[in-house]
Amino acid sequence: MSEIAIMKWTDSLSIAESLYDKHPDIDPRIIRFTDLMDWVMALDGFNDAPEKCGERILEAIQLAWIDETE
Repeated sequence: MSEIAIMKWTDSLSIAESLYDKHPDIDPRIIRFTDLMDWVMALDGFNDAPEKCGERILEAIQLAWIDETE
């Protein structure tokens, strides 16, 4: 049985990969940051405080997700 890696807000690449796996039909270029934040916090293995998240972190996650889809 494999362990789920714990992700924090700064793990943008791991988060992007998980989002791509969980939401393969979503275009990350058009997602609202409020939705993105909710989806990240709902990921298996994500464990970080919402107040540690900001616009720059969400942008980094969004860009990594875009790279993952291309």
